[in-house]
Amino acid sequence: MNTASHWNILLSNQINKKEFINTILSGNATAELAPFNTLKGILYSDLAIDHFIQKEFQYLELTAVDSNRKLSTFSSGQRKKKFLQYCIAQKPDFIIFDNPMDHLDQASRVELSKALQEMASHIKIVQLINRATDILPFITNNRQINSDAFVLENISHTPHETKIITQSAIPHAVHPIEYHQKILVQMNNVSVSYEGRPVVTNINWTIQQGEFWQLIGPNGSGKSTLLSLINGDSPKGYGQDLHLFGRKKGSGESVWDIKKNIGYFATNMTSLFTRNHTLEQMILSGFFDSIGLYDLPTTLQKNIADQWLELIGMKHLKNQMFKRLSVGQQRLAMIVRSVLKHPPLVILDEPVEGLDDDSVAMVCQLINLLKEESNMTIVYVSHRIETNLAPNSIFELIPSKEGSIGIIK
Repeated sequence: MNTASHWNILLSNQINKKEFINTILSGNATAELAPFNTLKGILYSDLAIDHFIQKEFQYLELTAVDSNRKLSTFSSGQRKKKFLQYCIAQKPDFIIFDNPMDHLDQASRVELSKALQEMASHIKIVQLINRATDILPFITNNRQINSDAFVLENISHTPHETKIITQSAIPHAVHPIEYHQKILVQMNNVSVSYEGRPVVTNINWTIQQGEFWQLIGPNGSGKSTLLSLINGDSPKGYGQDLHLFGRKKGSGESVWDIKKNIGYFATNMTSLFTRNHTLEQMILSGFFDSIGLYDLPTTLQKNIADQWLELIGMKHLKNQMFKRLSVGQQRLAMIVRSVLKHPPLVILDEPVEGLDDDSVAMVCQLINLLKEESNMTIVYVSHRIETNLAPNSIFELIPSKEGSIGIIK
C-alpha cells in the first residue's frame, strides 16, 4: 500500500538542494520519504523552467493556446502557471515544488496555493522552501533539514538573530562616480508597447539622489520594462520624454554613458560566474566591470575589497571559490560588487528571492547600511514587503487594458 503523503520541507541555503532532489527523483529517498521511491515524480522549479525554455521544440506543446508564443516572452509568474499546466499533463504521482512562490505577487501566491490544494487530491506534493512564511497550510507534514545528511527534523520556531555588520560605515570608493545633479531619472508620460500590446502607459516617475524606492506590481505589469528603460537596454526609450543622468534618451549618449552610473544586481547574475574565481577575485572584478578578474588590481583596490569583505563578515572566505559559497553568501558578495564604485543609482532586482530567512536578514542589513551611510539611490524590486526594510517611497504598477499605470505611495 502506498503511504506517500504531502510535505513542506524547510531548507537553509547551506543544504545541497540539488542532491536532495535527486535522491527523491531517483528513488533513493530514506525514512519518511521512502514511499516516494516507487512513484513517478517531476520537478517544478525555476531551473526546470529555464531548461524547458532552452528546448525550442517544446514551446509549441506548452504554449499552443497562445498562438505559439514562446515561454521566454512571458513574465515570471506567467511562466510558472504555464509550466504547472505542463507538469500536471505529464500525469506524475508526485511533484517536487522548489520555492514555487518565488517571483510571484501576492494574488498569484494565493491563486497558486489554491491550485496546489485542489491538485493535492490526486497528486502528491513535496514543497521545498527557504522561508517559513511559504509553508502551505493544508499540508500537515512539516519538517526542516539542517545538514546534507538530509535528516528530516521538526521545524524550530526559535527566532534567529543574524548580525553581519562589523563596522559602522561603508568603505570609500577608489574613484567615486561623480554626478552633481539632483535628478537621476525622469520619465514624463512614458508609454511602451510590444507588437501592439501596451505594457505601460503614461508613466511619470522622478528618481532623485539619496532616495530609496521599492518598485512593485503584479507579474507581467511592466517592472522589467521600466528597469530596461532606466539601464539603457531598451530601444523603447528613444523618442520619449525620458531623461537619464542629465541627458535625454537618444541625444547621442552611449549605453556605457548610462550604465557607468548604475550598480545593477539581479539574481541570475550569479550564474555568470562559473569559472574558478575566488570570492576576492569576484569582488575585485567589479572595479573593471568584467565577469571574473582579468586585470591586475591595485593595492588600494585590494584594500577596499578587504574592507567590504570585513563589513559583511566574509573576509575569512576571501580565498574560497565563489561558486562553492552558499546562495546567501554569493548574493551578499554580488551586491557588494555592484556598489564598489559608489554609483549614483543602485538597482536591486529581487535580491532576496530564493534566500532562507537568515540570508534575507543579512541582505536587508546590507541594504539598510547603504541607505544610511551613502548618497547612493536605491531602487529595490520585490513582490515581498520585508519588515526590516523601509523604503522612502513605493512606485506601484497597476495593470489595465491600456497598459499599466504607475502610482506613488
